[in-house]
Amino acid sequence: MLPSSDAQSDVTHLTTIDATSEMSFQNVCFLLSGATECQDTSIAHTITVSQSGGANFTTLTDAFNSIPSGNNKWIKILLNPGIYKEQIIVQQDKGGCIILEGSDLTSTIITYDNHSSTLESVTLALYIDNFVARNVTFKNSFRIGALLDDTQRTQAVALRSYGDKHAFYSCGFVGYQDTLWDDHGRHYFKSCYIEGAVDFIFGNGQSVYEQCTINVTGGGYITAQSRPSANDTSGYVFRNCDISGTGHAELGRVYGAFARVIFIDSKFSKVVDPEGWFIWNQSGHENDVTFAEVNCTGPGADTSKRVSWEKKLDSYAIRQYDTQTFINQNGWIAKQPL
Repeated sequence: MLPSSDAQSDVTHLTTIDATSEMSFQNVCFLLSGATECQDTSIAHTITVSQSGGANFTTLTDAFNSIPSGNNKWIKILLNPGIYKEQIIVQQDKGGCIILEGSDLTSTIITYDNHSSTLESVTLALYIDNFVARNVTFKNSFRIGALLDDTQRTQAVALRSYGDKHAFYSCGFVGYQDTLWDDHGRHYFKSCYIEGAVDFIFGNGQSVYEQCTINVTGGGYITAQSRPSANDTSGYVFRNCDISGTGHAELGRVYGAFARVIFIDSKFSKVVDPEGWFIWNQSGHENDVTFAEVNCTGPGADTSKRVSWEKKLDSYAIRQYDTQTFINQNGWIAKQPL
């Protein structure tokens, strides 16, 4: 999430979906002003996408563009297997209520390789409410697989989730630095695969990760959560997740002074560094940060050398991080189409 001077010159698709005027990423102000409510739980329309033809569209860009502004009926985009090299921004004026469904996360891939800055590098940016993705991988391919030192690292975001009531099932998120920008809103990740090395789950989302596989591919930090105040509702809860890989990493570093990350009933391989957490540039806020581990197992779960300011949660506090209590207060997950 640090500034980068790299420039991207080879742009295949850089698409702002139905923008009313030309604008840069930096000049757009996205505010969550109340989530769009979908009319019901049925799918009103299905759009098909296939690179080989025989579908409504050959690009995901065109499929998103075909959805009317202010949409409040569930529309499914059915994405056939393929590697779709596109960079897409879905603006807030689309409304929401969109399902993106692929065949499986190994054969249905949306990828790009921009790395000019955190904001401009994103392969798919979502600024809508009520979004569901299944069986799709979101990827930023910049320098994946390369042997990198600290001077070569730069932001390369696969997906930005900025909107309320986003859910991802059996999806992949692949990158190296800043892979998954889990930003504003309530988000639910189930049985997903997340890969990276540096701050590769970051932002200010209020999110639960269940039964996810986290693959550490370098030296760095798994999370960089940016909760700014004690009254902010954001935080990351990982439940029954599996952390492994070939690199080594802290569970998280403090990006916001009141950062909140909790791992529950998860399995840690030896890729997790013994100290576990890093205060980074928020020294003095150790008592404000909520970093905790509950009933975790594996060789990386030994807490004997953890930082002294890691929190110990009682049974009441742990219950506050149940999926229902933390993000699903009004039952929005069950209201999304199966």
